[in-house]
Amino acid sequence: MLITVSILAIAVVFFMSGKIRSDLVAVCALLALLVFGILTPDEGLSGFSNSVVIMMVGLFVVGGAIFQTGLAKMIGSRILKLAGQSELRLFLLVVLTTAGIGAFVSNTGTVALMLPIVVSMAAGAGSNPSRLLMPLAFASSMGGMMTLIGTPPNLIIQDALVQAGFESLSFFSFLPVGLVCVGVGTLVLLPLSKWFLTGKGTGDERSRTGKSLAQLVKEYGLSSNLFRARVVAGSAAVGRTVAGLDVRHRYGLNILEIRRQEMARNRFLHTLKQFSAPDTELAEGDVLYLSGAPEQVERFALECGLDLIDGHVTEETSREPASLDFYDIGIAEVLLMSSSRLANRTVKEVGIRDKYNVNVLGIRRKKEYLLRDLGNVRMHDGDVLLVQGDWKDIARLSGEEENWVVLGQPLAEAAKVTLDYKAPVAALIMILMVTMMVFDFIPVAPVTAVMIAAVLMVVTGCLRSVEAAYQTIRWETIVLFAAMMPMSLALEKTGVSEYISTTLVESIGGFGPLALLAGIYFTTSLMTMFISNTVTALLMAPIALQSALQLGVSPVPYMFAVTVAASMCFASPFSTPPNALVMPAGQYTFMDYVKVGLPLQVIMGVVMILVLPLFFPF
Repeated sequence: MLITVSILAIAVVFFMSGKIRSDLVAVCALLALLVFGILTPDEGLSGFSNSVVIMMVGLFVVGGAIFQTGLAKMIGSRILKLAGQSELRLFLLVVLTTAGIGAFVSNTGTVALMLPIVVSMAAGAGSNPSRLLMPLAFASSMGGMMTLIGTPPNLIIQDALVQAGFESLSFFSFLPVGLVCVGVGTLVLLPLSKWFLTGKGTGDERSRTGKSLAQLVKEYGLSSNLFRARVVAGSAAVGRTVAGLDVRHRYGLNILEIRRQEMARNRFLHTLKQFSAPDTELAEGDVLYLSGAPEQVERFALECGLDLIDGHVTEETSREPASLDFYDIGIAEVLLMSSSRLANRTVKEVGIRDKYNVNVLGIRRKKEYLLRDLGNVRMHDGDVLLVQGDWKDIARLSGEEENWVVLGQPLAEAAKVTLDYKAPVAALIMILMVTMMVFDFIPVAPVTAVMIAAVLMVVTGCLRSVEAAYQTIRWETIVLFAAMMPMSLALEKTGVSEYISTTLVESIGGFGPLALLAGIYFTTSLMTMFISNTVTALLMAPIALQSALQLGVSPVPYMFAVTVAASMCFASPFSTPPNALVMPAGQYTFMDYVKVGLPLQVIMGVVMILVLPLFFPF
């Protein structure tokens, strides 16, 4: 028993210090339990095969696909537009929207998604973002209490109850508790955020280097003369390459991109492809995005037998024009160095298209923008070239440092591009997953439903590749979770859990089950201020279970006390990832969390102790 407690105490100290990664601390603690023979190898590695861990992996993939398709951003943006210029309405919509998304997506991912939206919406409403960002983080945690998959502690108590032979909790067993959390949190945060957060800084986070894709499109006027032409049956362009058409020389036009719908047998799997390479052969149904003089576009379409989809469209046009998207191809700026061997040579002489597989769309020379007849323009050192091509080809340009420097971070910009046309597919898969988890008559286990959804997200193209799916998984969280799960087994095996639960029952249990509930709740709440909520829930769940059984009452309200207390920790910026995420953006100090979070945490605890027995009787 002493060795187990010592290992746990040392692990807690390292968790609190934050000097060593939490997943490494968890693995070292697990190894110590194995070395001292407290756990067998099978027991020690059981966490990595636990269904809850597998479910968390699948949820990361599903959440990543929801972000990658722009579905979550689309929903959030549309709802937030309802706020108009009202600061109160904006506050309520931020809290309620975030809580709603947080019920189905991890709270960390929810905050990462909503943070830039909230900052921009606050600026539009003339409100201070700092008043909204801390409530945003808290709302994501409160929303996670509404469903089984909303937050890891919910999955932990579900697993602990099932392992102990009790009835499994349903997907929406948490909903009443979650609604109370959101309601109490909103009412308390309204005055607290106004009193303590309104005077903070602007939270303007615009320090990133480089320009966004939208800024580049606007700066170089790529959409000021943008046209679409479709390749139809019988067109002279069918079977010819982009280079073979030579539209830049013959018509003074740029083919910015070619879009092609690739339909599978099932329309559910259809994919949109983009091409810009000069050796791309045109096929019937391809849509060419052209930039240039309107009369030349019309002449090109007439001579090649193309169907001109839209007439002259400018940025000032009120109707929605054709827009450039960057799913497969992108744009970036390249600065020519003084030592570049390309200086004083024309674009055509250098053969940039053939050598580097990218097109030059424009040249910025000091304050002048060169956009016509670029093949014959002599490049000077200090010129900035706007290049276009596949993202991987643009990334390869960084290897030519003796000639140029790629400005900004093209790969980071590429990662931000959402596959908007896949948003309906992602929505359908998410609804399917939730349906399988909600209705008991569907004979599919929750972990199976999540894994099916994760695989479908990859197969249907909601994620760019399998590699992209792996990148959505927060492996630090997975390893931390899996490595700490056996700790609760060690605490039970060595009698530590029974000792703590017996002490709680003997010291507090005499005052009744409600007093014991309060003891477990505030013990969990206190621990979460120093170590992660996931680890706290793993350690406290078996203790709460045994305490209830010793007192002879239902363990369900005590297990809910553990998950609520672990999730509703607001008094520290380091207790949950969402709290830490908004700290720099809102320019908060540690004391800001104490001023706003501590009262909320205490009030939430008092309310939960009174409410939980009503929902789940002793």
